[in-house]
Amino acid sequence: MRLRALLENDVLGLRLLSGEAELDRTVRGVMTTDLRDPGRYLSGGELVLSGLAWHHGPEDSERFVRILTGAGAAGLAAGEAELRAVPADLVAACERHRLPLFAVDESVAFATITEHVVRRVSGERAGDLAAVVDRHRRMMTAGPSGRGPDVVLDLLGSDLDLRAWVLSPTGRLVAGRGAGAGPDAGGERPDPELCAALAGEYLAAEAAGRAAPHRFTASGTVHSLFPVRATGPASARETGDAPAAVLSDWLLAVEADAGDWPAERLDLLHGVTQLIAAERGHRDAARAVRRRLAQEVVDLLRDGAPPAETAARLRAAAPVLLPGLGSAPHWQIVVARLEQEPAGPAETAAADGPGRRTRDETGGPAARALLEEILLDPRAGGPEPADRSAVACGGDEAVALVPLPAVAGPDGGGPEGGGVRTEDLLGAARGPLERGLEAGGGRLTLGVSAVVLTPEGLRGALEEARHARRVAAARTGRVCAAGHQELASHVLLLPFVPDDVRRAFTARLLEPLRDYDRRHRAELVPTLEAFLDSDGSWTRCAARLHLHVNTLRYRVGRIEQLTGRDLSRLEDKLDFFLALRMS
Repeated sequence: MRLRALLENDVLGLRLLSGEAELDRTVRGVMTTDLRDPGRYLSGGELVLSGLAWHHGPEDSERFVRILTGAGAAGLAAGEAELRAVPADLVAACERHRLPLFAVDESVAFATITEHVVRRVSGERAGDLAAVVDRHRRMMTAGPSGRGPDVVLDLLGSDLDLRAWVLSPTGRLVAGRGAGAGPDAGGERPDPELCAALAGEYLAAEAAGRAAPHRFTASGTVHSLFPVRATGPASARETGDAPAAVLSDWLLAVEADAGDWPAERLDLLHGVTQLIAAERGHRDAARAVRRRLAQEVVDLLRDGAPPAETAARLRAAAPVLLPGLGSAPHWQIVVARLEQEPAGPAETAAADGPGRRTRDETGGPAARALLEEILLDPRAGGPEPADRSAVACGGDEAVALVPLPAVAGPDGGGPEGGGVRTEDLLGAARGPLERGLEAGGGRLTLGVSAVVLTPEGLRGALEEARHARRVAAARTGRVCAAGHQELASHVLLLPFVPDDVRRAFTARLLEPLRDYDRRHRAELVPTLEAFLDSDGSWTRCAARLHLHVNTLRYRVGRIEQLTGRDLSRLEDKLDFFLALRMS
């Protein structure tokens, strides 16, 4: 706003005492002070309000005005309540230094002037920033992407004093102060725990159907969360299940309470989210080549194509995924599937785990977008920091081809960094996603293959990852994952035992013990578990349960009597072990 606008408002009751020729100066803020030297707190363009408590003589006026002028203040408004009138020496000093001076009637509170200036300045800044946002959006729509999100988020900070970040559904920092890697990331990074909490609150609110912006208080600070919808012909929202696509949306988190914002500011933030969505569309378009290569390879593996054909396709993909590598990479496969709880009798999709049904064939794009976001998260491991993974979708699952640079080792070679590990993948996928899946009645299961050294091993890796995902699907929890290590164990077999067989087997062996425990508080089932965990050692089991060995022998004898089994026989021990695992 201009200084002369202050004289146009009768409510403020300001009188101009000097500086009429300078009234076209721009006011960028307001500051109230009675310090003798406020220069260190001025950044330029402020209207300074002062009650003149610092004034004791002409030399004070000269010094104070010289400090304001040197700091670039736009003008001075002096209150008349303290001295009843603005001193003539202050008027003279302002005239010498060409600093506009206003008298503030004692009936007018400084707070009234401050509120008026802040409201006008914020409104004008928002209008200017809206024009910038619109210009960036048109540029990005018409041509290649640039630093769109970071530029506009910087403007939100500098012009509207709003700290803002763009976050992924896993809580990964996409844009804003501190985004990027290394010491040149561009400012203080927000706390990762805060980012995860914001993402979790956003996903839960969206899944529950609450209207945005969503407000969330963390450590006494209110944050407003705005959706950044993924759009475009390749997005999960356009090609798949829109409710599931919410899980792969980005969000704009603003460190402010938008509950009392005017419509103009809310429209501005909506424009910012559209700009960020356009940038994401460009990034998704850049992934189109990788997605197509992955789809071709996965289709070849599914169709049983000759290994030579698959190897040729992978040789074409390697320079795109790992440019400049100069050697053939190793490979790993990650499979993901989104599931939902049945909505009712009309639900007809095939069951995939107890009490759950998979999404139909429209769920693949949402699973693909979500898997891409998870693999980009630094906690997921794998080929960081580049966006190298190629993800295909088919039916209701997503399949990621993860290339890994090979490094020489004692065994002749190995993947750099060891590849994607199940525990790291869970670290990236859990947290915020669990909250969104809980609110939306959904579930995510993941399977991870071993690293294969040649393209010929990819078909086996795909089947391995799918089997591992089925093992994960048999577990409880909103986000579950299993790796190839678990496929060389009895855990591979247990998920595929039919439910009726599972219930009959465990009931026949364990129900007599549970019934006895309920009636006598005998703790036979815990005793059985401890006995098997101690490999049948009487002394170790007795010490673990804090029992005398004779008491333990009595309990084991009661178990054998009730079940008709002999715990000295390996076959009976194995049956009890499996029954406890399946129960």
